[in-house]
Amino acid sequence: MSEHNYTLFVATYDDTASAADDFEAIKDTDDLVVAGVVLSRDASGQTKVEEHGGRVVAAGTTVGAVGGLVVGLFAPHLLLSGVIGAAIGAGAGAIAKRHEEKKIGVDAEEWLPPGSSALVAVVDDLYLDRVDKAIKKAAKKIDKAIDKGDYDAVVKAVNEGDEKIFEAVTH
Repeated sequence: MSEHNYTLFVATYDDTASAADDFEAIKDTDDLVVAGVVLSRDASGQTKVEEHGGRVVAAGTTVGAVGGLVVGLFAPHLLLSGVIGAAIGAGAGAIAKRHEEKKIGVDAEEWLPPGSSALVAVVDDLYLDRVDKAIKKAAKKIDKAIDKGDYDAVVKAVNEGDEKIFEAVTH
């Protein structure tokens, strides 16, 4: 079994509709995206998951786990501050600490400022160019390699807190 090399892909938008349109475009290449979400942040700073998808969804992973995985890699402090309504326990704190020490993810204030939306996806490196081409409406884009240890740590924390995340996302 071969190891995958994953990349965190982030695209920022002035409005949720444009992010949703680009999300539909990458859903057409769904087998290329491991997990993806559209996040919106209102003027007061409240953040929520608008849409989700990817291979892990097709495999039966819950919306909470998908949201937690992607947000945990994008900006773990959003898990702690309630991006999806609930912290996932000590695992989220460990992810946030790892994020600070190793600078995984991106600066959420820059890439998801109040009044904006973002498409955040975990993509297999082999397909990054195809996903990048499918994104047409973004104001700006960035991609960043994900260390296997970071990915595994986020997956572990999300799996441990999946039920809480699922409840928060579905209410």
